[in-house]
Amino acid sequence: MAWLLLIIAGLFEIGWPLGFKLADTYPKHFVWFITLAVLSMGLSGYFLYLAQKSIPIGTAYVIWTGIGAVGTVLIGILFFHDSASLTRLLFLSLILIGVVGLKLVH
Repeated sequence: MAWLLLIIAGLFEIGWPLGFKLADTYPKHFVWFITLAVLSMGLSGYFLYLAQKSIPIGTAYVIWTGIGAVGTVLIGILFFHDSASLTRLLFLSLILIGVVGLKLVH
């Protein structure tokens, strides 16, 4: 159950930079998107808090930030035309390998 909570925390971790980007992209809806970002921050932290009760904090933190980082980069590539260069994807895969590796050795 703790791992599911950690994944949920990581998904909410994606929400706050996405909210900031959308607030900048659509200034007419600035308040709504900043609210989304703040809500995502709070929920992300809360689910991390719950997960780290059973998962070592170092492992939980790295996986939480890894999910957030990889997810945010992928959203940037897919929806905001961020660079998808081979080098960028290579380093992104290293983050993903590290996250999976930490889960496997836990």
